[in-house]
Amino acid sequence: MKQLLLFTLCTFLFFSSFAQDNKEDADIIQAMYGKEKKTIAADFIILPDAKKEAFWKIYDDYETERKALGKQRITLLEEYANAYDTLTDKSTDAVIKQTMALQKSTDALIAKYYDKLMKEVGVKPAAQFYQFESYLLSVTRAYVMSNIPFIGELEKTESPKQ
Repeated sequence: MKQLLLFTLCTFLFFSSFAQDNKEDADIIQAMYGKEKKTIAADFIILPDAKKEAFWKIYDDYETERKALGKQRITLLEEYANAYDTLTDKSTDAVIKQTMALQKSTDALIAKYYDKLMKEVGVKPAAQFYQFESYLLSVTRAYVMSNIPFIGELEKTESPKQ
């Protein structure tokens, strides 16, 4: 578990630079993240030899879909950062609704692949996949939320103009 925590913390160094990098750099970082993540998943998820090939095929399909959602999340964070100073009620509502939709999509994706894995490789490996992904997702969400200002937060800290 220490390896997983260290990996997650190192990943945040990459994620913190996402909003400033171009799309090609984001693709490279996501590919590196995916390879490291897969290595740690292989240590965490216990698979019978007869089920390994089926598991990793499904897992790779999951990663392809997860990365697409990750790109959407990065784009939304960039839009939020770029518009932070000029957010209106309408644009704030749009950001929040997009955030909620992405969270629902991500949670639904994990559930979809849990079901696929359960049918193909059994309950225990599917449950380990679910725990692994949920843990990384929770830590990532907490990290992002702790590193972006709340809407209106910076306005409170600005000194009044005289």
